Amino acid sequence: MTTEWPELTKTLNGWIKELRAGSPDVMRAFSGMAQAALAPKALDTKTKELIALAIGVAVRCDDCVAFHAKAALEQGATREEIAETLAMTVYMGAGPSVMYASHALAAFDAFAKAKSAPQS
Repeated sequence: MTTEWPELTKTLNGWIKELRAGSPDVMRAFSGMAQAALAPKALDTKTKELIALAIGVAVRCDDCVAFHAKAALEQGATREEIAETLAMTVYMGAGPSVMYASHALAAFDAFAKAKSAPQS
């Protein structure tokens, strides 16, 4: 487990860039699918990011938790909305989801702190 959530996403972005270079067709298709799934329709993008965060917790994917905690914050999610989303995840996933819900809350807080820090 990591506690350097913003650093994790920076590192992963570099690796994902390498993956794009090695498998451009697959990664272009994946990117298109992500854009289509996140487009606001019956659900707004923030709600979709909260769902993605819950799924990241449920499948115990630290990398998913990091990216979707950051994206939820960028879409305007509040800490209260994150907590309520994680409560539903815990309800549906029991003990293991409690552990990963704590990761998701820590990730959201780290991104919120980084966002509010003065830029140098």
